[in-house]
Amino acid sequence: MLKTGSALDRYFEVTSRGSTYSREIRGGVATFFAMSYIVVLNPLILSGADASGTELGFERVAAVTALVAGILTITMGAWARYPFALATGLGVNAFVAITVATNPGLTWPDIMGLVLLAGLTMLLLVLTGFRTAVFNAVPESLKTAIVVGIGLFIALIGLVNAGFVRRIPDEAQTTVPVGLGFEGVLLGWPTVVFIFGLVLTIALVVRRVRGAILIGVLAATALAVIIEAVADIGPSFIPGQDPNPQGWSLVVPELPTGAWVGAPDLGLLGNVSPFGAFGHLGATAALLLTFTILLSIFFDAMGTMVGLANEAKLVDARGNIPGVNRVLIVDALGAVAGGAGSVSSNQIYVESGAGIGEGARTGIANIVTGVLFLLAMFVTPLISLVPFEAVAPALVVVGFMMVSQVGRIDWQDWGIAIPAFLTFTLMPFTYSIANGLGAGFIAFVLVRTIQGRAREIHPLMWAVAGAFVIFFGIGPIEQILL
Repeated sequence: MLKTGSALDRYFEVTSRGSTYSREIRGGVATFFAMSYIVVLNPLILSGADASGTELGFERVAAVTALVAGILTITMGAWARYPFALATGLGVNAFVAITVATNPGLTWPDIMGLVLLAGLTMLLLVLTGFRTAVFNAVPESLKTAIVVGIGLFIALIGLVNAGFVRRIPDEAQTTVPVGLGFEGVLLGWPTVVFIFGLVLTIALVVRRVRGAILIGVLAATALAVIIEAVADIGPSFIPGQDPNPQGWSLVVPELPTGAWVGAPDLGLLGNVSPFGAFGHLGATAALLLTFTILLSIFFDAMGTMVGLANEAKLVDARGNIPGVNRVLIVDALGAVAGGAGSVSSNQIYVESGAGIGEGARTGIANIVTGVLFLLAMFVTPLISLVPFEAVAPALVVVGFMMVSQVGRIDWQDWGIAIPAFLTFTLMPFTYSIANGLGAGFIAFVLVRTIQGRAREIHPLMWAVAGAFVIFFGIGPIEQILL
């Protein structure tokens, strides 16, 4: 039995952070369930062929996705000692896939080489202290806005993943981008699973039941497995067939019919060409792509880290994260490892909030999550039983917890209120943490200058705002330079 005051307790600061070992274990399991979908989704996103007709392969991408996520998450937990799990970042992987598909002559090793270079550049920025300095230069109210924005974003992810909120097709000729359910109507058993999980989780949280979020996920999963076994619903989308609006979003909750255990194919490791894209695209185009990837992973991770640390109450009196440099180093290594493994950049996941909502406060939770990712390489049921609809309620509830901090923003000071508003609205509305950060940072510099208070702006905020102007204008810049 592990005791309070033991070497392990002191190393991970379990007692001093107000946690327990049981909370850490529950939190680690909850985080894994909340983000395990990436092992299935990442191979789908990276499924296209490159210029040579080569495909990465579903099984190989899935195996390396789980491997890299497991190793990085354990490293974050054991070394940085924070409950911030890592896996392939959504957004960057889609950008990588689109870039390969739209650039004749570009191969998978070439584009993964740019991810690798972006990661090495970010690691250099961390080691020189630049990235930490940028983090510390952000005003406190903007950091709070980041927390609120991530709360709204994670709640929207849950609602969309569950099919409760869906995109309205463009052919509908409407100016409303999303709507309730399918054509304004809630349909299907998966929606029932989501609503059941949401009501149960809210009830457990309100009653302050230990393990509320994890109980909600497991109960909803059990219901989903039973419903699928009886009704045989199937997925919402199968290539070559018409979509089924009443199907499961991605993971169909059913027991596998084949072998439960199998050896992973890790053949993608090291299949990367750091400078191959420079030969195919030219130096200017390759550097612009690298810069775009760098900015995205740089600020996505910073925003996520701020939001999670504040929700877990792991910041000091000035709103800074103790030992943040280790967190940033591991995050930078995530881009390096993701590029080297041909699975795209890995980064801190907002779904770590599910574990934090369960009580996780230390790196022990991350070690649990990481071990489960490593097991996922071998044990199929770990990623084939839990549907989006069962995890989504946890994300909605955690989103509420994070948004509740909105009262800490000084709404009387428009110089901070307007940037804060843009930050937390654009994160969910554009489905991007980096976009919200960019709009907020630019607005902060602009409004403070208009107010005649430019001297209050930290020099690094000017630099970051300028970088985001380039980030948002990358399309026209490419047209001019190329």
